[in-house]
Amino acid sequence: MADPSDVQRKYKEFLDLLPLTLTLAGLPPSEHGRYFTAEQIESRLFTIRHAWKAARQVTRECIQPGSASAASSPDVG
Repeated sequence: MADPSDVQRKYKEFLDLLPLTLTLAGLPPSEHGRYFTAEQIESRLFTIRHAWKAARQVTRECIQPGSASAASSPDVG
C-alpha cells in the first residue's frame, strides 16, 4: 500500500496541474442538455491523460535548475 503522504502529494500535484491539463487538452464543453456517449467520454479521457503527461513534463522542465539557460535564450521573431 502506498504511503499516505505520497498519495497526498500526488493528489495535490494533480489538483495543481488540473487547470493547465484541461487547457492543453482543449476539449469543448458539452452542449446544454446533451450528454457525451461512452465512446466520447473514453476519447476525452485519452486526451486528458496525454495532456496530463504533457503538463507534468513541462512543469518539471520549468522548475529544474538547468532549465534557466533555455529561458534566457533570445526569442526568434
